[in-house]
Amino acid sequence: MRNPDTSTAATSRVYVDMVGDLFHAGHVSLLREARRHGDRLVVGVLSDDTAASYKRRPIMTLAERVAVIESCRYVDEVIADAPFRVTAEFLAAHGISTVVHGDDLSPEGAEFVYGPAAASGRLAYVRRTGGISTTQLIQRVLDAAASGEE
Repeated sequence: MRNPDTSTAATSRVYVDMVGDLFHAGHVSLLREARRHGDRLVVGVLSDDTAASYKRRPIMTLAERVAVIESCRYVDEVIADAPFRVTAEFLAAHGISTVVHGDDLSPEGAEFVYGPAAASGRLAYVRRTGGISTTQLIQRVLDAAASGEE
């Protein structure tokens, strides 16, 4: 956790969750845009097992991903091993007023993962950065290795 809010003044806390593997410009853009939705940005970083359950196992460990995300200037707090499904209890426990996700999420996905936030109108979408993803970066490395590039 970094820069915890110790003030008594009311602040709006924005939550975004991510795997954050091979942290890249698309991740930075997501965090920058999410931060614009409130005063403080809380980032939930999904565990290796959680990520593997719906995409692939991350290349970087959870500790490595947390360390990189904590260093991003838009981030005020990091929750390691964040839950895949965001519950009303989680939102209340962390004082979350808004949840942010990329605009690539289907309505069904929003309801499944962010049910209470979606149902209460507290789920906001930001534009996904095109042309870069962790999957694309991995493919670039594989292509470069296959062609003998260094």
